[in-house]
Amino acid sequence: MSATTGGQPVSPQQSPQSRVTMYRNGSVYSAADPFATAMLVDGGTVAWVGTEQAAASIADSSMAVVDLEGSLVAPGFVDSHIHVTETGIADQTLDLAQMKSLAELLDAVAGAARSGDGMILGHGWDETQWPEGRAPTADELDRASGSRIVYLSRIDVHSAVVSGTLAADLSLANFDGWYGDGQVSGHALSEAREASRTFRPGERRQFQQRALSKAASAGYVALAEMSAPHVGAAEDLQLLMSYDGQAEADGGALRYPAILPYWGEAAADADDARRILSSVGVPVRGLAGDLNIDGSIGSRTALLRDDYSDQPGERGSAYLDTDLVASHFAATAELGIQGGFHVIGDAAMDIAVEALHKAAAQVGIDRVRAAHHRLEHAEMLSGAVIEQLAHFAVTASVQPVFDALWGKDDLYHRRLGPARAGAMNPFASMLSAGVPLTIGTDAPVTELDPWAAVRACLQHSNPDQRISARAAFLAHTRAGWRAAGAHDPLAGQLVPGAPATFAVWDVDELMVQAPDERVQSWSTDPRAGTPLLPALDDGQRPVCLQTVRDGWELYSRW
Repeated sequence: MSATTGGQPVSPQQSPQSRVTMYRNGSVYSAADPFATAMLVDGGTVAWVGTEQAAASIADSSMAVVDLEGSLVAPGFVDSHIHVTETGIADQTLDLAQMKSLAELLDAVAGAARSGDGMILGHGWDETQWPEGRAPTADELDRASGSRIVYLSRIDVHSAVVSGTLAADLSLANFDGWYGDGQVSGHALSEAREASRTFRPGERRQFQQRALSKAASAGYVALAEMSAPHVGAAEDLQLLMSYDGQAEADGGALRYPAILPYWGEAAADADDARRILSSVGVPVRGLAGDLNIDGSIGSRTALLRDDYSDQPGERGSAYLDTDLVASHFAATAELGIQGGFHVIGDAAMDIAVEALHKAAAQVGIDRVRAAHHRLEHAEMLSGAVIEQLAHFAVTASVQPVFDALWGKDDLYHRRLGPARAGAMNPFASMLSAGVPLTIGTDAPVTELDPWAAVRACLQHSNPDQRISARAAFLAHTRAGWRAAGAHDPLAGQLVPGAPATFAVWDVDELMVQAPDERVQSWSTDPRAGTPLLPALDDGQRPVCLQTVRDGWELYSRW
């Protein structure tokens, strides 16, 4: 792919407000023209989309011309659930996701102890994939680290293992969630995580910028940051928001994806909600996100109606009760802002649904619906519960890669048994019932890879819950802006008048992909009139060549 202006290379630092750029000789994913091969960008706005023949007649020597060489231009992705600082930390500390055994993890800790000093941090271990079938103990971490402070978060971040030195320093045995052997969840986890996040401002900035740059290189143009007191202090969110918008130090240039901030702190009433909003120190999209009703299936802290299949007598944890959840829904609805919760287990979803009814009785159903509340993860839902979410106009923020990782005779089956596992993540049922879906990664839990999420929807472990690539793509782009209350109705589209916010992809093949293989047999026929997306069913992975936000280049490989 090449770009020139009157024969001279285009400078990516040139202000988009003074530049007109023609992208041509590729494919443009646009509702305005499903056969578009070219797009004209004027400043920060899409001015025109159309055919190559029309582009040839429009182009002139004053324009920057980008030869796409067959690449795809598509709306940029929105990650509707991410933890930016935690993603940066995971990217620059011990990567435990690839560890194939407990012994390998302990060797990695010992290596970190030999190569440096200070605290040892890591993320991503999953004992269910190891021959030992268990997490390391505090004593084992002490021996491996030479009694250094160690904090290693599990893949789902709802539990961790800590060294005996850290446990003793914090008196973790006095907190709920201390298992006596170094593994922590609940309050003990919150205490340990906070102690492990004592970074200098420069270090925190480095973690955040690393994650933001990585997101841009993966084709993300916006990130819904799910901040909460137990995840990080308000100062963390304030620092993150300082990169959003126009930074004077960069001459007004946009450098990173847009931040769509949420703050997960429960409000007892409207006055309490106002106090919380004021205390955060930056405007937020709502009081939602990782405001936890329960935990995770992997850590057995998701709240279930019935016992975990692999641990009889255990049904998980309830961190909030129905009355407080209802008060929060009512308070945010009264203020006309989004409220929302982290909810995974079916019993936790029961709490959320009952709370919606109580909130509607308190402030009226019209206010509850108008607030466009959201539920994060929303994995265990019966048909009756799905109908209730549609009734209350609740958005389900989901992570399809969870199913790709754990849905095929894996963790879900082990923890829940075949029947409950097979009913997890009912994407098709939610869309059919009118529940809006939006897609995120929950990074650092899963990778910043938007096409992996689209592929996971196509290849859901339950064939009845598969959705088309187009439906998944819309949930991961346009729907993400809508769910966060974007003011521009054209956000997430490439049509005249829309923001010039997009990504360019090197792809091998374009097609229409639906859950029914019979549809794919005619999907490359242009008479279908449907914009084409990269072929994903054969393991192909599109490569991001450029990411642009409001005309500003955030990332480029050319």
